[in-house]
Amino acid sequence: MAKKEQSLEQSFEQLNEIIASLEKEEVSLEDSFALYHEGMKILKHCNDSIDKVEKELMILEENGIDG
Repeated sequence: MAKKEQSLEQSFEQLNEIIASLEKEEVSLEDSFALYHEGMKILKHCNDSIDKVEKELMILEENGIDG
């Protein structure tokens, strides 16, 4: 079964949680690195999702103007 893709809103919430964790003084260097790595993966997912929507909008605009 395919994994359901996370919404942008869920991804942003996860990023906020990671940032809050990184801001805690008691977080270890190893945990900071793991949180940073996870945050970068989520950020890439967000960027990919936004790029996909932008491409779809460009196609719709082209079809609307030419169609």
